[in-house]
Formats: sequence, C-alpha cells, structure tokens
Amino acid sequence: MPLSPEEPQIPESAQGPRATPAAGRSAQTPRPVPGPRPAAPPRPGRPGPTRPAPAQRDQQPKPPAQAATQIQLIPAPADGALDAAEEAVDLLLDSGRVPGEVLVVTTGEAHPWTAHELSFGEAAYWAQHDAGDDVFYADFAHVARLASRPVVVVALNGGTDSAVTTVLSLARERANTLLIVCGDPQRVNAVLGAGV
Repeated sequence: MPLSPEEPQIPESAQGPRATPAAGRSAQTPRPVPGPRPAAPPRPGRPGPTRPAPAQRDQQPKPPAQAATQIQLIPAPADGALDAAEEAVDLLLDSGRVPGEVLVVTTGEAHPWTAHELSFGEAAYWAQHDAGDDVFYADFAHVARLASRPVVVVALNGGTDSAVTTVLSLARERANTLLIVCGDPQRVNAVLGAGV
C-alpha cells in the first residue's frame, strides 16, 4: 500500500533487525543485550532513587557448596575384587580420566604395583604419590598417608573387618568426586551404611 503524503516514512535502519531477511538482503546480526545501565541522575525537584549500601570490602563471597562424593559399588568376591578394581580403572581412563586423578587402595594383599614400587624404597614410592601424575596404588598399611584425589577405587580383597572399616572411611574422605568400592555389598553396606 503506498504511503500518503501525511504519513512519515520510517527509515529501514530504524525498524530494528528482521526475523527473516527481505528478498535480496542479508539478515542483520542481532546485537548483544547491553548490561545494566547506571541509574539516571535525579531530576530537579524530585528525590533520587534509594540505593542499597555498597557491600563491605572485607566480606568474602561464600564458596559454592561442594557436591557430595558419589559412591559406586561393584559387587565382587574377595578373590575377584582386585580384578574388578583394575577393570574400573581401565574404564575410568578410557572415559577420559587423567591417570593422576585415580587412587587405588586394597584392604588385603597389596596390589602387585605397590609391592614392586616399594622394592625401590619408601622415598621413591611416596615421591610418585606426591608427583600425582599417574594412577597410584596403596594398601591398608599406607592408607593414612594418602592425599585426596578426585577418584578413589577400593578393592576389598581381604583383610580384617577393622582394616576394611579403616580403608573405607579414609577412602571416603580422600575421594573428592567418586568412590568406587569393589567387594561384597553386605560388607560395604555394613561399613558405609545402607545408602550405598
């Protein structure tokens, strides 16, 4: 419909971006929404808006709440717990976990890697732990000295009830994100609670 001389013509640039481009034209790129604008100065004769007092500089923001460590149980008999733990580690690494994020703890006989590395002496063994660049294996005798890691895998491959309780309790504290327990579900639930 043609415009009558009384109607002002609105320039295209003032019409804003188009949802669909007009024939033969490319669509304008939407602009980002601007952030909050400063408050306008009060007009003469009117009181200005009240603003809350600025936050005190010495107040520290509260850290975000940490998510609870997830616990996964892999049912396995005592003589198969070490194999189940090894499979869990392989799956973790295959899914993109960095080796230095994983700690493996046994409640009974030490993992062969632990025994091998301890043959070079305690200092060399703990230097590998402190470097934190590879999967680290420990047994009940060394669990109290372990540092936290994102993932802790526990193999309930034997040991006394006291050893299992100690290892599971410390492993739960050391696991930042995920605790995987390979063993008898009844034994695990007796220590960690029925919520596992």
